[in-house]
Amino acid sequence: MISLSFNNIVTKKYEEYAYVIDFIPRGRSIIIRGREGPILQAIGEDRLTLLEILAVEDAEFQVGETICIGKQGRNKVVSVLGRLTYEELTSNAKSDLLNVLEKLVLNNEKRFVDYFNEFQAVTPRLHALELIPGVGKTFMLQIIKERDRKKFSSFSDIHERSRLSDPAKLIAKRIVEEITENLHINLFVK
Repeated sequence: MISLSFNNIVTKKYEEYAYVIDFIPRGRSIIIRGREGPILQAIGEDRLTLLEILAVEDAEFQVGETICIGKQGRNKVVSVLGRLTYEELTSNAKSDLLNVLEKLVLNNEKRFVDYFNEFQAVTPRLHALELIPGVGKTFMLQIIKERDRKKFSSFSDIHERSRLSDPAKLIAKRIVEEITENLHINLFVK
């Protein structure tokens, strides 16, 4: 598997924030045998890692809520139990994943718009932009033409100048593909 990196950012080993995709008030850990309590299934904000988290007793959570899971500043989280695979997610988590990812993408708009400004050809016949669902050769050429003229500043800028509808949702769909399928090239999931 190839993981493309388009930002010169120092890779962090741990997530600082995650988005809740399911909350099981009286759950059992999939990762640590015998561990019971309030269990969260979440996706990390930076590395887009699926995580199992032990929450503080009596804490309440909403699907899509952003929580602090870093070493400092935790107030609703006891510990991050470990990484999950897509198959280990609850059916509720699987059904809410796309909507939560769309929220994550929108909340990190600059980061994902920068991908549109930085993506390059992967092979002589394939451009990284074409790996985003809904972006074929026509949209890819239009996006490249427009970003060469002037870098994109927002999702609405991408839409207005390239006519690509709902770039945030398309990115969220690609992230789901990277999480659920064994792809040869990952654009977003580390």
